[in-house]
Amino acid sequence: MKKGIHPDNYRPVVFKDMSNGDMFLSRSTAKTNDTVEFEGETYPVVKLEISSSSHPFYTGKSKLVDTAGRVDKFMSRYAKTRK
Repeated sequence: MKKGIHPDNYRPVVFKDMSNGDMFLSRSTAKTNDTVEFEGETYPVVKLEISSSSHPFYTGKSKLVDTAGRVDKFMSRYAKTRK
């Protein structure tokens, strides 16, 4: 790797998928105050809503992820126009 091309805060970070609990280690400059124990070491953790380990495209499983009630809003609007 070339010296001097990465920012100073480029460090190992654990990314945690909150939908299924999977974690993976990578390097990032993402800002976070949380830490987690991963493979015997303590790393900063970035919490993800969805990752490749839980996304339907990568898993092949159809799964509805609704964190903000978007489906309910759509259904209530659709029900009004359908009557």
